[in-house]
Order: sequence, then structure tokens, then C-alpha cells
Amino acid sequence: MKTKILMGLLAVAIAGLIAVPWIASYFYIFILTEILILGLFAASFNLIFGYTGMLSFGHAAFFGIGSYATALVLIHLEWPFLACLLVSMGASALLALVIGFLSVRLNEVYFAMLTLAFGMMVFAIAYQWRSVTNGSDGLAGFTLGSFGLGVDLILGNPAVYYHVVLVIVAIAAVVLYLICRSSFGMILKAIRQNPERVSFAGLNVRTYRLVAFVIAGSFAGLAGGLMAPFLRVASPELLHWSMSAEPVLMAILGGTGYFLGPFVGSAVFVLLETWITSFTESWMLVLGIILAMMVIFFRKGLLGTALDWWLEVKK
Repeated sequence: MKTKILMGLLAVAIAGLIAVPWIASYFYIFILTEILILGLFAASFNLIFGYTGMLSFGHAAFFGIGSYATALVLIHLEWPFLACLLVSMGASALLALVIGFLSVRLNEVYFAMLTLAFGMMVFAIAYQWRSVTNGSDGLAGFTLGSFGLGVDLILGNPAVYYHVVLVIVAIAAVVLYLICRSSFGMILKAIRQNPERVSFAGLNVRTYRLVAFVIAGSFAGLAGGLMAPFLRVASPELLHWSMSAEPVLMAILGGTGYFLGPFVGSAVFVLLETWITSFTESWMLVLGIILAMMVIFFRKGLLGTALDWWLEVKK
């Protein structure tokens, strides 16, 4: 029953998202573009947290590296945008492989602290390596050329770029969903519940954790590759440890037990932040209080709680 409800809501949501540029102003196009990108970022994090049970506090490292990779390729090589995104995924996957190889052997709080330490190291390198990253100013001044594959698109148009982001995020989400629903995804869930039993069954838990970590890193890099042209800059703030807290909040807020939960959490987070900043300078305090109340009273996340409420009403 929950699956049917989710599929119906998803169909309506996709139809609405496609129609946005024709019925909404540029302001809402920008907001929804940010929601889609951060939703993919949160969904990639949820692969290692919600499905594998690994809490990473350094996920922004892959998001930021993806943005820097796209910016650098656009500045120095002027490749098509699609090729830039592939480079961003590859660079983030490589970084995830290195960090994951050193981190997945640890569990729980030790894993979280080690990923935080690596994330801070990546931020420090980007902040101080001015000859490559331009330091605190970040990389700006790049322009989007062709999309690639012979497709002629004006990527500088916010409405066009929104549709490009929507298609890419939708494809990435389908791939992540298939991964989560596959036998590999089932093993990840088993590892989250009881890694010792999985190990006794003859499976290498560390290898599965590392593969999940690399996959999550590559999709976070894809989200970062989409974010750099959206912001028109790749800056160290995208690598900062505080940025790693956002996918954690979004996943928990939407519901880590549901694949679409991080996307719901991303929408609520961005909309709340936009609304609160419009009337108070103390937006972080107000947003923190609201998010804390939501987490306390919606134990299954907003999506899970809403689905349970709907099923109760239908009985």
C-alpha cells in the first residue's frame, strides 16, 4: 500500500517539476534547482547511512571536489558539460576510495570521527592551495559551453539548466534506487542490522562498505558538479565540515528508511531556510529549533510519518 501511495505521489511530483519553468518565476526555479541538487547529495549520503549504517561527517569532501573538478575542467579544458560531470564523479570516486579504504575498517563513532578528520583535511588543502583552487575566493569566471552528445542547449538559461538538472538527478536517483533494491543493496541492509552475522556468512563486510562508500562519493561528486555552474563558483565552503551536516539533517528529516526521504528532507530544509531568512537575521537559531522539533516528534521522518498517518486515515 505504501509503495502505491509513493508511486502516485512521485508521478504527480515529477509532472509538477517538469511544468515549473512554465508556471513559476525565476526565483522558484532557482529554489527548486537547489532542492534537486541537494536532494541528490542527501540521497548519496543515505546510501551509506540509511542503508549501510555508516555515519559520515565528511561527505561534503566529495561534493566539493566534484564542484572543483567541474570548474577546473570548464576553465582550463572547456569540455562539454556532460564530460565535466563524468570527471567530477571520477574525481570524487577516487577520493572516496582513498578515504574509504582507511575508514571502513572502523565502526560507529570512530568511523564518523575519521571521516570528519579527512573532510577537514580536504577543506584545508583546498583553502590553502591558491595556485589551483584560488583559495578562499574559489573558482569563478567559467562559462558553460555545449552540453555534449550533439545536444544544443543554452545552459546559461536558468529554466534550461533547471530541466537539465531535473533529468540528470532523476536518472541518478533511478540508478541509486536500483542499487538499493539489488542484492547488493540487500546485503548493505543486512550489514547495517548485523555485520557480524554477514561476516559469518562468508561475505567481506569491509569490501561491501568500501564499495558503498565509493558509490556514494561518486554521486555526491555528481551533485557537486551540478552545483558549481548553478552557483557560478566552486568555493571552499562546499567542502567545509558544516556542509557535511546538511545531508545528515536532510536524510533524518525526510526519513532514512525511505529512498525518497532525503529528497523530501532537502525540500523542507531549503524552503524553511529561504522562508526564515526572509524575515529574521537569527535564521540559524529559528531553523535549528524547528528542525529539532521535527526530528523529536517525527521519529520516522516527515515522509514516513506522513505515510503512516495516511494509512491510518484510509483504514
